Amino acid sequence: MNKNNDILHNNYDNLKNEIGLLLQKGREQAGRAVNTILLQTYWNIGRHIVEYEQKGEAKAEYGSELIDRLSIDLTIEFGKGFSRSNLIYIRKFYLCFPKSETLSHQLSWSHYFEIIKSDNDLEISFYIKQCEIENWSVRELKRQMKSMLFHRFALSKDKKGILEIANNGVDVLNPQDIIKEPYIFEFLNIPQKEKYLEGELEEKLINNLEDFLLELGKGFAFIGRQYKITLANRHFYVDLVFYHRILKCFVLIDLKRGEIEHNDIGQMNMYLNYFIKEENVEDDNPPIGIVLGAYKDTIMVEYATSGITNQLFVSKYQLYLPDRKQLQQELERLMFIE
Repeated sequence: MNKNNDILHNNYDNLKNEIGLLLQKGREQAGRAVNTILLQTYWNIGRHIVEYEQKGEAKAEYGSELIDRLSIDLTIEFGKGFSRSNLIYIRKFYLCFPKSETLSHQLSWSHYFEIIKSDNDLEISFYIKQCEIENWSVRELKRQMKSMLFHRFALSKDKKGILEIANNGVDVLNPQDIIKEPYIFEFLNIPQKEKYLEGELEEKLINNLEDFLLELGKGFAFIGRQYKITLANRHFYVDLVFYHRILKCFVLIDLKRGEIEHNDIGQMNMYLNYFIKEENVEDDNPPIGIVLGAYKDTIMVEYATSGITNQLFVSKYQLYLPDRKQLQQELERLMFIE
């Protein structure tokens, strides 16, 4: 084999890798271009339907007969994609976003289809922003909407805070941004009245780690379970330990099957002190502790956490989805408070 052949042979893998990267990039660009065209096409279809049907007046009632007729005729002529329900949502797509330049091309039509099922403008805006921030798949988006993520964040805010997260989403800037009230573990499929041990709850969370991480939010990396701490020849175990790559700190979670007691909070504070002294390295920020229980007494928690300087939070979890109507009513009440 001559020198030129040697050079060709040695550089072949690089050539193949470069071509592979170009193909991958090209396919991604083509996918984005197709998505952009599809969104713009559906937006224009919705605009034509609204202008024809309502003569430009968006508040007028639309006739279902037109949608039915269009669905049949468009399906015959152009094939799938024009079912009655799809045309209704295409029409709503335009009504929700009357300015096409406000569309996010990071989201697919399937994302928008799910998001505009909501009739709340604030909720729609929130889920668009969160899809952009956290790069949710459609499956992840559907789960977060079903678990009422927007309402759970919003109900812990004042009116200004609600508008802020609706317009900008929830970006992780400080420890408070990762806390939810309550956490929803419906993906464990544990019946509400079924008895279970704390260890069984922990086991189920680990077995459903992908869904658990989605519920925890952006930035969590799993470190371990039953993390061993040894003090004065005594052994203690933190139920779950994560590292948050954005906040650059450990996150310790202790699970309680029933009501959270004051000694649970004291124990978590000890764990946090241990991690500060023994586990943190130079670039780590102070750890965060979350005590999660099925119930908590707000007054007891207030007194038990008073004076604690560590980043320690107490929150509840639910094994079932929250009541949408109740949360919606509470959110509307907050929004109208002056």
